[in-house]
This record gives sequence, C-alpha cells and structure tokens, in this order.
Amino acid sequence: PKASGIAGGIEICITFPTEYVKTQLQLDEKANPPKYRGIGDCVKQTVQGHGVRGLYRGLSSLLYGSIPKSAVRFGVFEYLSNHARDEAGKLNSTRGLLCGLGAGVMEAVVIVCPMETVKVKFIHDQSSANPKYRGFYHGVREIIRTQGIRGTYQGLTATVLKQGSNQAIRFYVMTSLRNWYKGDNPNKAINPVVTGTFGAIAGAASVFGNTPLDVIKTRMQGLEAHKYKSTLDCALKITRHEGVRAFYKGTVPRLGRVCLDVAIVFIIYEEVVQVLNTVWKTE
Repeated sequence: PKASGIAGGIEICITFPTEYVKTQLQLDEKANPPKYRGIGDCVKQTVQGHGVRGLYRGLSSLLYGSIPKSAVRFGVFEYLSNHARDEAGKLNSTRGLLCGLGAGVMEAVVIVCPMETVKVKFIHDQSSANPKYRGFYHGVREIIRTQGIRGTYQGLTATVLKQGSNQAIRFYVMTSLRNWYKGDNPNKAINPVVTGTFGAIAGAASVFGNTPLDVIKTRMQGLEAHKYKSTLDCALKITRHEGVRAFYKGTVPRLGRVCLDVAIVFIIYEEVVQVLNTVWKTE
C-alpha cells in the first residue's frame, strides 16, 4: 500500500522529535547520574547542543523504512485475515490478534529491526562525547564495516517480541472496536473520525501493553549493547539496577507519537482500501 507508506512518511516528519526524546530517555541509565531530568530538559539540551536539527537525528532511517514497513504490515495482515474470515466474511477479534501478530513478526524481521537499530545508534551517537557518524549512508557504512550485517540486526528477539505484540494488540483492539461499531450490520460504513479514534485507542493500548519491550529493544540496539548477553539478561539487569519504573521510560513522548501514527495510518489505509475496492471489484 503506497498510500499507507506516504501517510507514514508525513506522520514521522511531524512527530519524530517525540521519538528522539523517547529513545534518549530510554538510553539514559540511572547507574550514572541521569543526563536528562525529563522531557523538557532533553529537548533543551539537544537544541542547545545541536540546534533544532538535533531533534531529527536518526529520522532518515525511519523515513526510508516507513514505506516498506507499512506495505509489509498491511500486506501480510490482509493476506492472513483473508484466510481467517468466517463464511460471512467477518474477522473475529481473536483471529485479528493472530493476524496482527503474524504481520508484526514479519515486519520486524524484514524491515523494522535493521531500521530501528540504525535509528537508535544514530541517536545514541549524537549524545556521545565524539560523534562518529557524518550522515545516513556514512553511518550505515560504518556500522556494517565495523560490525558486519549483524550490527544492523541487534536486538532482533526484542524487536520481534515488540512488533509482534504491538500489531497483535493494535489489530485486536481495532478488530474488536470495528465489530462492536458495526454490530449486526457488516456493511455499516465507518467514517474517518471514528476510524481515527479507534486507531488512537488501539495505539494507546499497544503503548501501555509493550513499552517494557520497547525499552529493552532500545538498550539492545544502543552503543552499550555489549553489556547485555541476551534479551532476558537485559531485562534482569534493568530490573536489578534501575527498578521496574525504568521499563516505562519514554511512555509520554511515545504515547503522543503512537496514537497519532496509528490513527493517521488506519484512516488512510481504510480510505485506500475503499478506493481500491471501487477500482478493482473484489469479493
């Protein structure tokens, strides 16, 4: 779906600073005195040190990945859900969850893991004493030169767990809300405002449901990733040294971005599906 890719690209440009702040707060460990006192302080320090452009560090990796990511996510979901519908063409919420899980795992392995690893390394690099990545291509080249392709695939287990649970929660909530709204009339139209509201609720549910996995994933992809032997080791070390609250670092900036992201992408996706169904008559 080209349109969901374009929607994703526009949305990321608007909301990326919240993604930047979220990643910095998640990388910020208690062990050393924390570098940032909170969201405002992180923004202030970044703008003072690197200008407003500093808040967009790592944007290119998300931008280049957003179009294929949306295409894989919705393509796999459509494929799976077409096989999972009952005779009346209805998708129940449990099957919606399983189809979302499949879509999330596939996008994690193919697109999201390398894209997120590069993004986290770029953001982490900017706040280190002497940044070494000059730009997107130079950074990717350096990562591959020093760490091989594996360097772009750090935290794969955490990413698969995160994306899988993310899309499972989102598509489950979305399918449940859609089925509830339509009631006994499967052909009842849903207007974009309702779709957007449902999307925002689905986004919020996924944030509260899997921010701990997101924190683990960010740590596994940062420049200090060598400290952790595995996903489980990372989770145990964070619990031991920083407490359970550390697993909810970056929740507020993530909440804003994700709710907007999911709402926009679902609205555009629904509109595109309607257009495609009109252009190509599908069953």
